[in-house]
This record gives sequence, C-alpha cells and structure tokens, in this order.
Amino acid sequence: METQANIQSQFLAALEMLRRVVVQCPDTIWDDRTYRNVFWRVVYHALFYTHLYLCPDGKDFVKWEKHKDEYHRLEPGGEAYSKAEILEYCELIRQQIPGLVAAAELDAPSGFSWLPFNRLETHFYNIRHLQQHIGELSERLGVAAHIDVEWVGTS
Repeated sequence: METQANIQSQFLAALEMLRRVVVQCPDTIWDDRTYRNVFWRVVYHALFYTHLYLCPDGKDFVKWEKHKDEYHRLEPGGEAYSKAEILEYCELIRQQIPGLVAAAELDAPSGFSWLPFNRLETHFYNIRHLQQHIGELSERLGVAAHIDVEWVGTS
C-alpha cells in the first residue's frame, strides 16, 4: 500500500504543478495561435490522457462532461476552453486519483493494448507524460512572459 501512496503523492504533485501553470498563464499566451499547439490545448491533452490512463482500461473511462471530440489531440484549431473549465477538469481528476490509484492492481496488465506493460509502469508512464507537458508549458511561460512556475515535490 505504501507504493500506491507514493504514486498518489506524485500524481497530485504533478497536477498541482499543472494547476499553477494554468493559473499563471497570461491570457495573451493561453490561446496564442502562433504556436502549432496552443497552450490550452496542450493542457487539455495532458489532462485527458492522465485521466484515461488512471483508469484500469478504456472501458472504464468516462470522458469529462465538457469533452469535445478531437480536442485531446495535439492539433491546431478549436474554440479554447477557459481557464476555469480546465481547472474544473483538473480538480475532477485530482479527486479521482486516490480511489483509482488505491484500487490499482499494480501487477495487472496496463489495460491498454498499446501500452505493453503492467499498471505500475502505466502509472510511471502517465506521470512522465504529464510532467513532460508541464515542463513544456513552464518553459513557454518562462520564455514568453518571464514567469517561473514553482516546483512541487510531493502532495
């Protein structure tokens, strides 16, 4: 059970970092279309896949009620989600983490045919993916607006 507590702590810390990235993002950067992947779209992509891979498998995944088809893909276009909507989605996932991580059978298969490893490694993969995009967005804030996003080590 200690392993699940550690996994939960790191998911929550990463989500807190993503929350801070969203809160600190100036409106001028949020939907800046000079980037192929606009800021809000990268955030939504990271949240969508975090949410998906927390589930035991794709059949158990329930899309967020405000999900828009294809918005989880890193592609240009689309009407921007507001920061409030994104923060709402982030909070929904934060609330689900304790139950989903605690219930995970860490030695069981990932639950996704394209992820050829067990649930433990799926959690590692998921956190790495989330953190990759947090780093990308933090760097964008630093370069474009001289904003530093504070590191969160544990929840």
